[in-house]
Amino acid sequence: MRFSSLRAGCALSFLLLAGAAHADDEQVAGPPGQDLYLQALQSIAEGRRADATAELRRAIEQSPNHAGAWLELALTQCALGNSDEAERMFATIETRFDPSAGILELIANAREEGCNRWDVFSSAVVTAGRGVDQNVNQGALTTRYVVDAPGGQVEYELAGDFTPRHDQYTQVSGEYMREVTPNGVLAFAQYQIRHNDRLHQYNTSSLFTGLEAPYRVGAWRLRATGTLGLVTLGGQLYQRQAQLQARVVPPLRLPTGTQLNMVGAITYNSFPSLTNFDSTTQELRSHLSWREGGSYASATLGIQNDHALAQRPGGDRKGSFANLLLRRHVWNGINTELGYSHQAWNSSRAYSPGLIEQVRRQVTQVLRGSVSYAIDRQQSVVLEARAVRNRENISIFQYNNRQLQLSWQWQLP
Repeated sequence: MRFSSLRAGCALSFLLLAGAAHADDEQVAGPPGQDLYLQALQSIAEGRRADATAELRRAIEQSPNHAGAWLELALTQCALGNSDEAERMFATIETRFDPSAGILELIANAREEGCNRWDVFSSAVVTAGRGVDQNVNQGALTTRYVVDAPGGQVEYELAGDFTPRHDQYTQVSGEYMREVTPNGVLAFAQYQIRHNDRLHQYNTSSLFTGLEAPYRVGAWRLRATGTLGLVTLGGQLYQRQAQLQARVVPPLRLPTGTQLNMVGAITYNSFPSLTNFDSTTQELRSHLSWREGGSYASATLGIQNDHALAQRPGGDRKGSFANLLLRRHVWNGINTELGYSHQAWNSSRAYSPGLIEQVRRQVTQVLRGSVSYAIDRQQSVVLEARAVRNRENISIFQYNNRQLQLSWQWQLP
């Protein structure tokens, strides 16, 4: 992508050009527009090029000889398709600042690739895979359930549909993201189709679309996301979902490579084929990540409140969750990933008075690992294994599952 290639010299450009700028007393304490310049670099990194343009213009007004601001503004105008303005600024840089050979080459590349259109960011990933699932239907660990009745205990035998069923499947998924405004608003779509070889009643598909917009309030960074989604089960509409989410990055001084995000979300869930299962879920979580070289680690902690909109079995629920993720580049295109999640739900009342008197307590743990091999810059092979352990105080809802999937992934230009 042309804009990304130009941005690659962003940090270096200021260092190269600063020495060529006219010397004056401002340089001792830093140019007056330096804070605005640094804000603009952050805006560029977040895709907010319209905001960056305004910040760079103000930086130049405060410090007319700020060479870095001139170059970044010229490159930003080029990326936005403002060719006349970009060329005027390139010419000013060449005559006023006596730029180095590296900067002249950067400008020459920008001219060669052209500035006559808005350089829209877009990306797409398509994945196709085959897998084996040991418990497609989340069948119970036990085949019997005992109920306390007025005449004594009654034992029920679970039907075959409620015991674990094994199958193989084919899965195709993809995601597409595209910039829709010069200030970094993104539109995205994600889909997934899973077709079982035999148990077609458990075939699933999903489609989610939405918009994501970056903002900045002082030193606080914010990304707001709105999402709509549909899920089918066995060829029939199973779930509709709408979500609003805000991700905030507070201005904390953290070690290099470390970032803390705070995320709040509200989700509406509708189940057309089920009675009394619609709900609204509020979620608040913190996400701490660390990156260095080929290593990445993250930890997430959160709480949830799931409010039933009708007489759902068990009523309202309160939940908590924790996620851990480790990624490591091993060698020559080989990458590994290990993840663990722990989700707990506590209902507010008996699940089914007169039949199941327990107040449902659920804990689900998922352990997964993957190894990927990058064939080239656009294609990779991924082998992923997943183990699920669901434990509850209501025995017929307890289940285990194991999955193994081999996928081919394409990163489209």
